Amino acid sequence: MPTIKDIAKAAGVSPASVSRVINNGPKVGAKTREKIKRIMREMQYQPNANAQAINVQNNASIGIVLADLTDPLFAKMAHGIEKIAVQKDLQIFLNSGAFDRTSELNAIEVLLEHRYKALVVHSAMIDDKTLIEYARKIPGLVLLNRHIREIENRCIWLDDKLGGALMADHIIEQGHKKIVVIGVDGIQNNTRQRLEGIKAQLAKYPVHYEIEMLEQGAATYEGGEIAVQNILARGMEFSAILAYNDAIAVGAVSMLKAHGLSVPSDVSVMGFNNLILAQCMKPKLTTIHNPIEDMAMKATELALRLSKGDSAEQLEFRPDEHKYIPELIVRQSVQKIG
Repeated sequence: MPTIKDIAKAAGVSPASVSRVINNGPKVGAKTREKIKRIMREMQYQPNANAQAINVQNNASIGIVLADLTDPLFAKMAHGIEKIAVQKDLQIFLNSGAFDRTSELNAIEVLLEHRYKALVVHSAMIDDKTLIEYARKIPGLVLLNRHIREIENRCIWLDDKLGGALMADHIIEQGHKKIVVIGVDGIQNNTRQRLEGIKAQLAKYPVHYEIEMLEQGAATYEGGEIAVQNILARGMEFSAILAYNDAIAVGAVSMLKAHGLSVPSDVSVMGFNNLILAQCMKPKLTTIHNPIEDMAMKATELALRLSKGDSAEQLEFRPDEHKYIPELIVRQSVQKIG
C-alpha cells in the first residue's frame, strides 16, 4: 500500500504538498496538483480514512513533532505528552523530524494542513526566525526543549547552562584538570549553552584547566564510539569526558574499554539526561537529570490552553514555570584523582 511519502517521492514534491492535494488545500499549482493526482491514480493510492477524520476532530487532537522516535529521551517526551492527552481524552498525531530541517518543516506543514490547533514541536534543525514565523501563524504552537527569547512565552526549556556548570563543578571536585567535552552540531544550541556553563564555572577556580571541545554529528551510542576514536587518534591527554547525552557517554565508555582503558580508574565519564541506560551500564553512569517528561506535560498543557483562545501575550509569563532545572546524579563512572 503506497504512502503519502511514496507519492511525494514519485512526484518530486514534499509530503506536505501531497497532503494539500488530498485535502483540497491551497498553495499547490494546477499542473503540480494534476501530476500528484495522476500519480495517486497510477499507484492506486487510497487516503487513510482515520487521517482524513482528523480534519473534523482537530479540536480533540494535538499534533506532535519530535526529532527522533527511537531515542529514549524522545520516548520520555512522548510519554509526558500522552499523560496529558489521556487525562483530557485527546487524540495524538505524532510525526518525526528525523534531525533533518526539511523533514521537520514537512512535519509541521502536514499538521497545518490537517488544521491542528494545538502543536508541541521539538525542533533541532529549524532556525529561530522560521520558528518565530510559525508561532505567529499558529496560536497553539509550543516549542519543547528549545528557548527562543522572542517567543519564550511559547517555549518550555531546560537550563542547559546550569547543567554544564553542574558537570564542571563535579568533575573539578574530583580533581580532574584535563577535560574533553563531546557535543553535537545542529541549530539547537544545547551544546553551546552547556559548554558556556562548563567554561564559566571553570573560570571561577584559581587553577588552570585544559578543556578540549569535540563537536560531532550523531547524538548516539555510535557517535560516542566515534568521538573517542577521534580523541585517541589525536593523542590527547585527558582524564575525564563530559558527554552531551547518556547515549554518547555509554558509547564512549565502550570504546575506552575496547582500547584497554578502565572507567573510571583511567578515565572518568559523565553523561546528560539520566535515562534508563545510565542506570543499566557498568559502571553506572554519573549524569545530569533532565526532567523532560515534566517539561513535555507542561508544554502540552500550554499548547492546549493557547489553542482554546488564550493569547500567549496575555498570559502571565513566569520564567520559573517555563525554564526547568537540571540536577546532578552521582553514580560510579567518575573517580577522584590526585
